[in-house]
Order: sequence, then C-alpha cells, then structure tokens
Amino acid sequence: MYLSNKPTYIRLFLSFLRLGCTAFGGPAMIAYIKDLSVNRNQWLDEETFKNGVALCQTIPGATAMQTAAYVGLRVRGVIGATASFIGFGLPAFLMMLIFSALYTRTRNLPLVVSAFTGLQVIIVGIIANAAVSFGRTTLKGWKHIAIAGFSAVLFALHTNPILVILLAAVSGLLIINAKQQNSMTVSLNIERTAQPVLFIMLTATAGLFILFFFQPELFTLAVLMFKIDLFAFGGGFASVPLMFHEVVDVCQWMDGSTLMDGIILGQVTPGPIVITATFVGYLLQGISGGIVGTISVFLPSFLMVTAIAPYVLS
Repeated sequence: MYLSNKPTYIRLFLSFLRLGCTAFGGPAMIAYIKDLSVNRNQWLDEETFKNGVALCQTIPGATAMQTAAYVGLRVRGVIGATASFIGFGLPAFLMMLIFSALYTRTRNLPLVVSAFTGLQVIIVGIIANAAVSFGRTTLKGWKHIAIAGFSAVLFALHTNPILVILLAAVSGLLIINAKQQNSMTVSLNIERTAQPVLFIMLTATAGLFILFFFQPELFTLAVLMFKIDLFAFGGGFASVPLMFHEVVDVCQWMDGSTLMDGIILGQVTPGPIVITATFVGYLLQGISGGIVGTISVFLPSFLMVTAIAPYVLS
C-alpha cells in the first residue's frame, strides 16, 4: 500500500537516476532501492516491496532493474515504471558507451592488454563467488543439488545453455514438490496496465519489422538479446554464459577474450552486468548497435514485470 503522496514522474526519474550513478553490486542494489522507496520516501510499505522483490526474482532478467520498474509501477503505473527503469539504467548505459568507444581505440595498446588480462582473472573469481553465494541460498536439499550437478555436467559438455535451462525446469517439475506459498496479494489499487503494455509491445514489434527490412544486422542483434533476457533466470550473472555462448560460439561476432573484456566493463560500471549488451552492440554496429542491444536485453523482463505484477500482486 502507499504510505505517502505519489512522487511525480520527474522525481521518480531523478531519484533512480541518482541511485543508478552509484548502482554497483548488482543484486545488492535492492537494499538501496528499498531504502529509497520504503525508508526515506515511504512510497511503499515493506511488505509490498518484499512481495515485489519476490516476484522479480522468479522471472528472468536483472533483478535490480526489475525492482526499480516495480517501484515505479506501484506508485505511478506504467509511465512511472518506465521513468524509474530508464533512470536507474541510464548511467550504466552512457558509461558503457563511452568505455566501448575508448576500448575500440585503445584495445591494442600494451598497457591496456595487460590490464584487461589481469582483470579477466578477477571476473572469473567474481562469477565463481556469485555461483557459491547463489548456491548457498538456493540449494536446499538433495533434489536441488542433483539438478544443479546435472546442469553443471551439461555445461561442461558444451550443451546449449538454453537447452540446459529448459531441462532443469522440466527436472524441477518432475522431482520437486513445491509447498504452497502464502499469497502475495496486497490491498493496493493500481491503474490498469494492459493498454500501455500492449502499446509498448506493438511499438517494439514494429521496430523489429523495420530493422528486419532495413537493418538486418541490428534485427539479428535485437532478437539475440531478447533471447538472452528471456532465459536469464537468476539475475544478471545468469546472462553471462548465455551471452558468451550466443555471441562467441554461435554467431562468432567476436572472440572470447574480447567479450570477457566487455564483461569486465559491465562489472566496473554501475548497474547490472548484462549492460555488456551495450558493449557487444557498439563493437558490432556503433552507437546504433549499442542502443538496440541495450533496449533488447532489458525490454522483455520490463514487460513481464509491468504485465504480471498488477495481476499477481493486485
């Protein structure tokens, strides 16, 4: 429920823009979003916020970005969700564009090569630490461990990551009996979202048709990033193996070392690590590629939050 007056769209945008400038830590930023929306401004109560985070964690995509959209959706509808979502992600996007441009001009300098070689090792450690942290909170019995182990073997055999995700989902349906969860229903009136969400979907579809006929390279990039976002269960880090498989192994747009450099830049900039999509798009098609790649890797999960939340948490 609401605890105070609704913020204006501009205030929502500026508040999340300010937060996005310091949004280091990926999922850890959820605590800062809570402080902004629950503690300091009292836009939502704690229970409503907690329910929204639970929803964002169950659907694919970058959880922190989705949570920002959820807060905006709750207080000002789809336009509010758009304002908070863009505000939160804009600093990372702009910084990644700048870093990508600098990278293309300096990547062959000995000093830069040495620096990125060392940083690649650190990124492997960060992702390994994230895997351990997720495992401690997610693996709650031998069935979960069995599915995780089975998936790890498939990854080691270079199985398509999307196929691994689908097989893991089927395995969960077959062997895990989920306990009935408490309803996440909250007493909150929220404006109808069907029409604005449908408008965004139609606009995106029209954009894809335009790219298909006039910029097929950008169309291919957009579809690939859509696919990565739709299967990135577990937050932004889950997108890393998907992106590596699609960009390096399937499409062969760049070698593994170059994409690792992009992942490094995605980690040192604020916002989710999936902002690496900006890097990929820029190296392929310049600024237009960076824009298309960024929109495409965030849009599916944004639409899921705005379409599902009003009905699941209404």
